[in-house]
Amino acid sequence: MMPTLRVYIAEDSAPVRERLQARLAEMTGVELVGQTSRGLEAIEAIRRLRPDIAILDIRMPGASGIEVLQAVKQGASPPAVIMLTAFAYPQHRARCLAMGADYFFDKADEFENVFAVLEQMQAARVRRRQTSEVSKTSEV
Repeated sequence: MMPTLRVYIAEDSAPVRERLQARLAEMTGVELVGQTSRGLEAIEAIRRLRPDIAILDIRMPGASGIEVLQAVKQGASPPAVIMLTAFAYPQHRARCLAMGADYFFDKADEFENVFAVLEQMQAARVRRRQTSEVSKTSEV
């Protein structure tokens, strides 16, 4: 059985959320575990659902994506975080990466990078699982 990569989306733009959802639905081994348009809801849901990856927009009502990033990276076993924003200013990029974001992409010209990262992460999980299963078999 293929391990599932669990993804949470926090994005205030409905069209962008829908585009992300549609692409995730096409991916093998990737499950959307939740989504919201509001920052405070994202913090609570990410802590509760414990996704493997959180995709965060910088500007959202309630709390910014930067505040969400800070809150979720402080917890035990934090998710990998992809910042996906239309506000890809160098100062935002530097701040987010310094605060623990794993990736930072501009919606305008790096949107597809999100899916490349997810595919790489899923492939790495499959390889780890296969290696683990081989190790267990050779121990017998």
